[in-house]
Amino acid sequence: MKRTPKINTIRNIGIIAHIDAGKTTVTERVLYYTGKSHKIGEVHDGEAVMDWMPDEQERGITITSAVTTCRWHQTDIQLIDTPGHVDFTIEVERSLRVLDGAVGVFCAVGGVEPQSETVWRQADKYRVPKIAFVNKMDRIGADFFNAVDEIKTRLNAQPLVLQIPVGAEDRFAGVIDLIRMQRIVWDDDSLGAAFDTTSIEAAADPQVQAYREQLLETLAENDDDIMEAYLAEEEIATARIQAAVRRATIDLKLVPVLCGSALKNKGVQPLLDAVVDYLPSPLDIPPITGVDPQSSAAIECPPKETAPLAALIFKVAMMEGRKMSFARVYSGKLTAGEEVYNPSRQKKERVSRLLVMHANKRERIEVAGAGGIVGIVGLKASSTGETLCDAQQPVLLEDIEFYQPVISVAIEPKTHADQEKLEQVLGKFLEEDPTLKVKIDEDTGQTILSGMGELHLEVITHRMQREFNTHVNVGKPQVVYRETIELASTGGAVFDKEIAGQKHYGNLTLRLVPQSRGAGNRFVNELASDKLPEDTVAAVEAGVMESLESGTLMGYPVVDVRVDLIDGEYRDALGTELAFKVSASMAVKEALRQGQPFLLDPIMRVEVFVPETFMGEVIGDLNARGGKIESIDHRMGIQAVAASVPLARMFGYSTALRSATQGRGTFSMHFSHFDRN
Repeated sequence: MKRTPKINTIRNIGIIAHIDAGKTTVTERVLYYTGKSHKIGEVHDGEAVMDWMPDEQERGITITSAVTTCRWHQTDIQLIDTPGHVDFTIEVERSLRVLDGAVGVFCAVGGVEPQSETVWRQADKYRVPKIAFVNKMDRIGADFFNAVDEIKTRLNAQPLVLQIPVGAEDRFAGVIDLIRMQRIVWDDDSLGAAFDTTSIEAAADPQVQAYREQLLETLAENDDDIMEAYLAEEEIATARIQAAVRRATIDLKLVPVLCGSALKNKGVQPLLDAVVDYLPSPLDIPPITGVDPQSSAAIECPPKETAPLAALIFKVAMMEGRKMSFARVYSGKLTAGEEVYNPSRQKKERVSRLLVMHANKRERIEVAGAGGIVGIVGLKASSTGETLCDAQQPVLLEDIEFYQPVISVAIEPKTHADQEKLEQVLGKFLEEDPTLKVKIDEDTGQTILSGMGELHLEVITHRMQREFNTHVNVGKPQVVYRETIELASTGGAVFDKEIAGQKHYGNLTLRLVPQSRGAGNRFVNELASDKLPEDTVAAVEAGVMESLESGTLMGYPVVDVRVDLIDGEYRDALGTELAFKVSASMAVKEALRQGQPFLLDPIMRVEVFVPETFMGEVIGDLNARGGKIESIDHRMGIQAVAASVPLARMFGYSTALRSATQGRGTFSMHFSHFDRN
């Protein structure tokens, strides 16, 4: 039976970065050097252990976050390799929600790329301490110090340089450790497993001396203990410096920066040392706080196995046809075979089996203690973002925010057999992926699949065929718009009908008021407290919010509207909740029609990287697509053009960009906001 690690020896970390920065390559080296795997799997060969899905192996990208556990210097590292492509950002979001630390991987050539910014901000949102690893130091154009500057300027972080590279590009050989004052050079013949370490004197190299001094100065500014020793010009011991780096990292004051080339097997072992030395164990971060489902009183969940159970399901996956729930245990312990309580659904669930994961492989365990990240088999009703706890001491942890889809395709089954399977298959995908939405178009009878981007929907339709043998015809991608109104308007409705022998009566007047972009929808009751009963007002609000899910223009959700309840008539014995819910829905539709409704486009944040020679063509094309140029930055021989462009005008852009730049331009795109085009 696998032992349960001590909580102070656990590091729950994620590998986060822009697509193609080398996250999975770094992870593969981590698994090799920790002895978890005995062969280095390469992404470009489709053999990476963590990219186990066929679609990932074919495309050479990470699509789903994969969990693994390995051991380094008596420390258990529970590691999640996350996707870098913007279409799969939810995988990063829900992983960061349950992690204690993160390693941000940056390309030494590209520096801080757009998706790197996105995932870094996600980590900031959950107050996750971070280490930065500047990868690809062997590439032509690699510039470690430029990448450090961009971490400071673009991420608003305070980098703490712990290493500087020995050489760069094809001369990159190793690193200089500024804390231990050692030169580390890797042996190419041993796949990076062997390296030579030699002590150096700062005075012998002006650059080393300058960066060692900068390291101590930055630490002194953020740590009183180092400040005293620094001002007294004492010799500061390595252990004392490391303790100060650890404190500053966990307190989110500083971001330690290391460098290497994962593909050339250089720099990964010191990165593992840094994870152990500077990132927190579950004991080093404040206990997570939940609420009592009944009283909403705050409940602290300390990371102790003796405390009541509190665990959060952060991901659901269908593996080999079975539902696997991934959970982080915050306090107490999960035991195989025992019942747990889900307060969101007010249901008890049985934990059939507990598994320690290694990508798509697994190892059975009997108990998972506080700090553990495990796979659970046997949960039928529970879903992503829901809490598992003790029925006698229930607690509700904060849910995970999900993104709204921006693009849709119509799908239809190819055969009658596919028709029978389609609903069941879509149900499995919906349970697995909260950013995926399915609806039936009432006018055409088509099944509309909505997601985060073209690649997202393409992967889903491929998986339907490959994993479930369900074949579908797919229509052209369509933009998912939002609707709102131009003018304040009023709508009234009377519902007076007899249903199943009972009379129902509801009479309402509502006012709709447009709000600023991004303000969301809000319901305001302006009636005196004796005008309508409390449960009736709740039914009105439910009817209003339900009605706003589908507008009057093209059936898209209505956003940024305040709905005021300004009048209503209640009749005893006839004023049912059903009547007021229906009349609220009718009144909203009436007011929407009067308010001059219009569509809001999904606006994308686009960043184009292009040689200066082709700048004119690229900017002209973006302007022709209705784009607004926001900035132009010069970087390492190329220009980075940032713009906001309506998604509807971006279809086919990759082909147009290649054509305009002779194949030398690249771009990235992610959703920014909804606005009028």
